[in-house]
Order: sequence, then structure tokens, then C-alpha cells
Amino acid sequence: QVQLVESGGGLVQAGGSLRLSCAASGRTFSISVMGWFRQAPGKGREFVAAISWSVGTRTSSADSVKDRFTIARDNAKNTLFLQMNSLKPEDTAVYYCAAARYGMPTMSAAEYDYWGQGTQVTVSS
Repeated sequence: QVQLVESGGGLVQAGGSLRLSCAASGRTFSISVMGWFRQAPGKGREFVAAISWSVGTRTSSADSVKDRFTIARDNAKNTLFLQMNSLKPEDTAVYYCAAARYGMPTMSAAEYDYWGQGTQVTVSS
């Protein structure tokens, strides 16, 4: 099993920045890919970005956040990051960290095996 705990969410004005963190514990050696998803009120879960965990640095990002959000990892600390710049009110959502045991970075939520509890990000206009 892998446990994931997100942190770093909060309230920020439009145009501001936040950095989310996701600490992984347990059988972290079994992780192949880690990613971020988000869910706004009344909407489905949406892919944000993903990164290969143990081999290479392949990444994938949603078009809506490209050039604004950056995903990164620190394997020594078993931590995943999401640097969010130029935030917009439409970025308001609960952000979830997820881990997959197999494959390459993917936007399909069904491919992820483990999920965190989420952290709220609210962007005011």
C-alpha cells in the first residue's frame, strides 16, 4: 500500500501562486507514475499533470494549465510538487495527488491505484 498526503492549498488572489506538496509513504518503490487531479464543485475529476516517478522525467499536463503549472518530484524525500502560477478563479478546486503502479504519465484517473484526501485551492477574483 501507498499513502499520500497533500498539503499547501489555501486562498489566493487571481494572478498569485501556490505550491502543492504530496508526501508518499509505504511501498513507494512500487510507484511508476504520480499525478495531480482536481475537482471543482459540481464537476467531475479533471487531470492536471503527471510525471514518471522512478525512471526519466517524462511529464504530461492538461492544456488548461500548460505554461502556468509545473509538476516536479523529489525522490529522496518521496514528495511530489505542483507549482501553480498565474492562478485564475477557474482553478478553484480540491486538488488530489495520485500514484500508479504501472505505465507512463497518463491523464486517465482509472490508471491510478492510490489517492490522497485532497487539498482545497481557492482563487478569488
